[in-house]
Amino acid sequence: MADQSLNTAINLVDFGLLRIAVATPELRVADVDFNVAEIRKIARLAYRKKCRLVLYPELCLTGYTCADLFFQQQLQQKVEAALLELAQLTAAEDMTMVVGAPISISGRLFNCAAFLSAGKICGLVPKTFLPNSGEFYEQRWFCSAVESHSDYCQIGSQQVPFGTDLLFQAEDFPSALIGIEICEDAWSVAPPSGSQALAGATLLLNLSASPEILGKHAYRRNLVASQSARCLSAYAYASAGPNESSTDLVFSGHSLIAENGQILAETERFQFDSQLALADIDLDRLLGERQRSSTFGAGIPEHSFRVQSFQIRPLAVQKLRRPVVRTPFVPPDDVERAARCQEIFQLQTSGLMKRLRHTGSQKVVIGLSGGLDSTLALLVSVKAFDRLGLNRKGIVALTMPGFGTTERTRGNAEELAEQLGAELKVIPIDKAVLQHFNDINHDPALHDITYENSQARERTQLLMDVANQVGGLVIGTGDLSELALGWCTYNGDHMSMYAVNCGVPKTLVRYLVDWCSKEEFDGRISKVLEDVCATPVSPELLPPDADGNIDQLTEQVVGPYGLHDFFLYQIVRLHFAPKKVLILAEQAFADDYSRSELLQWLRQFYQRFFSQQFKRSCLPDGPKVGTVALSPRGDWRMPSDAAVTLWLEQLEGLE
Repeated sequence: MADQSLNTAINLVDFGLLRIAVATPELRVADVDFNVAEIRKIARLAYRKKCRLVLYPELCLTGYTCADLFFQQQLQQKVEAALLELAQLTAAEDMTMVVGAPISISGRLFNCAAFLSAGKICGLVPKTFLPNSGEFYEQRWFCSAVESHSDYCQIGSQQVPFGTDLLFQAEDFPSALIGIEICEDAWSVAPPSGSQALAGATLLLNLSASPEILGKHAYRRNLVASQSARCLSAYAYASAGPNESSTDLVFSGHSLIAENGQILAETERFQFDSQLALADIDLDRLLGERQRSSTFGAGIPEHSFRVQSFQIRPLAVQKLRRPVVRTPFVPPDDVERAARCQEIFQLQTSGLMKRLRHTGSQKVVIGLSGGLDSTLALLVSVKAFDRLGLNRKGIVALTMPGFGTTERTRGNAEELAEQLGAELKVIPIDKAVLQHFNDINHDPALHDITYENSQARERTQLLMDVANQVGGLVIGTGDLSELALGWCTYNGDHMSMYAVNCGVPKTLVRYLVDWCSKEEFDGRISKVLEDVCATPVSPELLPPDADGNIDQLTEQVVGPYGLHDFFLYQIVRLHFAPKKVLILAEQAFADDYSRSELLQWLRQFYQRFFSQQFKRSCLPDGPKVGTVALSPRGDWRMPSDAAVTLWLEQLEGLE
């Protein structure tokens, strides 16, 4: 993960972020002094990287592969002394560490995770599920947590809380509530982490010693990602490395950090030197996801928990250690992006097919401008007709040149309709709109909002009336980004009988059309689609320039769609506050926009998003295709007269 500098230092806690590390230390089996020294080295390295919470592997003080040496009292006593020594290190270095150790309590030996912070052993969490088949033989040495009868144990002069009912909460950072399980616990049918998450734990730690066999790497990765998603949590997994005994097994040191299904960081496998991976986990995001999940809200923990406090000092950093994607709706990987385009195209096509089957209609009417959105709507309609076995002549492509139409877009629209076998109708709107201007006493030389919207409404009237003539449905062309910004004319292009693009953001529309040009169509059709993709985004409502080229560029008016789609995802999908959206935008767009520019367009987004809700409150039907949707019947319910004051005030404070 590449680090990207922020314009200003930020306190991670202020933004709900916590920097954590997973470590695989170099190790010698049964050499506690050597292992403690390596743990110290890693802790100091993490400290220099501004991390104050480090997770180490299962039984890292001794090594997982000690076998019957675990019974040696000399080894057990050395472990207790090492725990006290490391606890003192946490005070001296201002660190929190979680290490694995065998602990003897009342004649029973337990495989434990020791939580160390501020000079104390804050708690010991024993392992519940002990594997005892195949290569594992843990029940020979250890007792399960269910066999424990003590809530406390004595380590040196410290009385230490003991049990699987322990959670650890950071002082002055209530979002940081930590639960712990050990290796096999996560592989069980009902992992302890599930109950810990339901009790409020946002960060789940797993100390592991998972040997490597063919194919296990991918399975482990999926397991960690899936458990973080299932628990709506961050999940850190630290695994033993290849310095463990190789008598019968090989360990790879595969340590990972995941957040709600996404792998944020991981170590390189099969490295004999100590490995460290860090990430900034977003605890506020996780709490937000939980608040919006009725399934999570209905969950009940299996038992009550004791909460132990620990200290995390707030940190100011210049770089965030988490991926912030510039295009949250568009995967950067070509293969993944193509797969997503294919799935979205199928969703759009299937939605339209269902509507045509239900209505019994064999006709659709589309306003075809030669731009991206209407082109995508036409392609969806063609594919739907093909799958239903309908004649493409039932697709009425209506191109309605007006005051701003250029030869390029009109030519592409007409050729595309002809090449695809749709019925093409060309109806210029100039005379009708001029008559309308005369009727309402509007000066045609005044290129204001009336001038623009009159054209949009004239086109919508034509579409609706032609649809009545042929007994068809008007297919809406507007996309998700336009709906977010209200960049559509109320009762103009805002209206249709089925809006196939309403769930597709602008940054993805171009890729969908490009994908169609390569995967769904060929020949001359592909060439036209390529030129459509290269055409600037414009409503073409104002006259062209002196050379006949598009003079009205949408992004010069409302702002860059790349930014607005980024804002849309952070604000609607994640519900982040303005200050957090700005910080993330600074990381994602540092090379392209200054802080003042980001503030300008972010302010524009909030103002338009709030003021234009009335258009979204009465949207036509259309398919949801991703995690962000603005249908008033589905994902987004908002008063049309809500005040934007609170959000703008925070932006003003950031200037």
